[in-house]
Amino acid sequence: MEQMNELVESVLESAAEHGLWSPHDTIVVAVSGGPDSVALLHILHEISLNRMPLTLICAHVNHGFRPESVEEAESVRAMAGRLGLPFELAEFDIPSLVKESGLGPEGAAREKRYQFLIDTAHRYAARSVALAHHADDQAETVLMRLLRGSGPSGLAGMRWKRTEKKVELIRPFLRINKTALVSLCRQEGLPYAEDASNLMTEYRRNAVRLKLIPALEAYNPQVRQSLLQLSEIIQAEDEYMEAAAEKYFNELVLVEPGKYTMQRALFTAIPSALQRRLIKLILNYLSADSSSLDFPKIEAVRRGTLQDYPTVWSLNMGGGLICMRQYDTIVFSSKLPQQQLSYTYRLSLPHPRIEIKEIGKVLTMSVLERENFTVLGEDSGKMLAWFDSGELVLPLTIRSRLPGDTIRVMGLNGSKKVKDIYIDEKIPSSERAAIPLVCDDLGNIVWIPGVRRSMHAAVGRHTASVLLLSLEDMEKSEEALWPK
Repeated sequence: MEQMNELVESVLESAAEHGLWSPHDTIVVAVSGGPDSVALLHILHEISLNRMPLTLICAHVNHGFRPESVEEAESVRAMAGRLGLPFELAEFDIPSLVKESGLGPEGAAREKRYQFLIDTAHRYAARSVALAHHADDQAETVLMRLLRGSGPSGLAGMRWKRTEKKVELIRPFLRINKTALVSLCRQEGLPYAEDASNLMTEYRRNAVRLKLIPALEAYNPQVRQSLLQLSEIIQAEDEYMEAAAEKYFNELVLVEPGKYTMQRALFTAIPSALQRRLIKLILNYLSADSSSLDFPKIEAVRRGTLQDYPTVWSLNMGGGLICMRQYDTIVFSSKLPQQQLSYTYRLSLPHPRIEIKEIGKVLTMSVLERENFTVLGEDSGKMLAWFDSGELVLPLTIRSRLPGDTIRVMGLNGSKKVKDIYIDEKIPSSERAAIPLVCDDLGNIVWIPGVRRSMHAAVGRHTASVLLLSLEDMEKSEEALWPK
């Protein structure tokens, strides 16, 4: 019980520091059945009984990946029953969702898991969802982002608290290492499951945990603690810098529908660190999709604004955004209005690459034998979709959207309007024209890149070869063809 008390005190200290909860809050606790989440449930239960009145709901997701998933779900159900807590279960067929969404297995699982947890919080009118990410997870996250070239916001790692769809996602364990959580479970006799996939180094995070960090510990035995300290320091400083950028935004930027304007002289007077943040903030406000806002693009805007000549230029920022310098005025705006973008292209073998100049994209096609095909996930850097090449009717047509377009998606009896899908996905109308539609030779829309694929030509057990489509920015495609 001594270790339980120590961990309870540590969690309460972190909760008070970061405002994770208040008395009488309702909290949905995400419990996978592993030692981390089992410890989280029991520590929060101890706090709710003896330290602060909290209402807890135990929530578990069965992703359908492994045969033992059903047994693990029942174990978590029994645990919730012993503690007298409500139990909520979601069951998903992630392998099927991978085919439908075009995401990798981990991405599809994460998306459905968070959707279920947030929906559960809404049903119970809960303030927050508690997640069991711990100090070791944080160290791995910071290192992975460092390798990826993240800026300060990425190196801050996972946040103690962030809001998504009016629900707070809280992480009370970010200062507690995994060995302490496993030790608690063993001392208290708390049953937990071991996921064998955690030892598979094909997954990038597992490789970082099992190979890279142990190698770095040969140079610094305290490397995990160093990464954790880095995240703590940067997180506080990043929040300060974000607030400063927001202040300059309110002072310097003129906001109009679909357009943000600032004067060059005012921009050049602020520190370079805040110049970059201000550009990124403007682009984030202008577009819901900030995934393409990498450092080179932001730096190109900053340097183009600071230089004396040329005084007139235009930069395609991707995601339907454009930045223009008009002498001493800098304008960020959506690109051409939807009605001005109209195009049609044909794609087939043996010419498997087309440039869609109207939207600055390149679409490529490749055919792979089934045994040589590896499912590529969201880390691949491209928008991808794969089809059974024997089922997909070529040639393909790549075109702009037309009124009344529909697509047949998995899980629906019938078709759904493309317009309704865009509304459901909260894609701004100013960006929809920049999304091409890929159709087969029968006229069926088979893929909306980055949004949805159709039910046509799904890859299955009997697929002999796979047709892989990828869409990427024209600049990146040119770099791949002509490496420096």
